[in-house]
Amino acid sequence: MTIKILVRLLLPLYALLFSMATVATETQFSQGKEKSVICMTCHGTDGISTIDTYPNLQGQKQAYFIAALKAYKLRQRNGGLAILMHAQADALSEKDMQDIAFYFNQVTSTPLKNDD
Repeated sequence: MTIKILVRLLLPLYALLFSMATVATETQFSQGKEKSVICMTCHGTDGISTIDTYPNLQGQKQAYFIAALKAYKLRQRNGGLAILMHAQADALSEKDMQDIAFYFNQVTSTPLKNDD
């Protein structure tokens, strides 16, 4: 086979795979957004907290985010306000954690200005 024939055969396959990945990404983002509504109660819209004692979640690395949620679920994180997170993490499945972590990793917004 020549290179041209290979390109003609593989290009549509790559396009199909890319479009499938894009749809999967959009689906995970929307599922993560839906599942993260409760998180926004304390951690703010799109994960930008307006309360000093609650961390921002926006832009958090997915692996770290999932590890933190699992640690709350296993009661390995106990300091500060961890007790509030225990019940939240208990209600999450592995898929929920992945979707929420994906959402907060991908979402962007303009942070509120601090007038200090």
